[in-house]
Amino acid sequence: MINVVLYQPEIPGNTGNIMRTCVATNTKLHLIKPLGFSIDDAKLKRSGVNYIDKLDYTVYENYEEFKEKNQGDFYYFTRYGHKPHTSFDYSDNSKNIYLIFGKESTGIPKEILKEDLVHCMRIPMTANVRALNLSNCVAICVYEVLRQQDYNNLLRDEPQDDMHKGNDYLERD
Repeated sequence: MINVVLYQPEIPGNTGNIMRTCVATNTKLHLIKPLGFSIDDAKLKRSGVNYIDKLDYTVYENYEEFKEKNQGDFYYFTRYGHKPHTSFDYSDNSKNIYLIFGKESTGIPKEILKEDLVHCMRIPMTANVRALNLSNCVAICVYEVLRQQDYNNLLRDEPQDDMHKGNDYLERD
């Protein structure tokens, strides 16, 4: 199972976008307090666009509680990492994979990162920016894991129903 972990997220719009990505990819979301917003925040719900009720998520009081309750392979995203996010093998979909992202202002604390330097990574980019938007980073990394797992039962075609036009939409007159 793919898991996204947000360590003390601060911006409701980012978390809302991440919630939508998690619903779209069957990814579980873990939120570690303190949060910079309420789960009932209107901005959070607006970014999540009515998908929050379909979200599998858990909120933890602190990082220690999160670690006690979850086991698997942990990967830490930090601008100080030396390996690109594509350098790891995520192909075994029987493993619990945890993609851990820090708060927007300061990232993951150095004390946490130093516990597992071999799994610290960064998304390659130019020196012109300090970091990408958190929700963009999550999407990039979740889809790398999914790519390696051959998209793990996600739809490759548009379904035909009340909300969707169907997989033959482009071919129809």
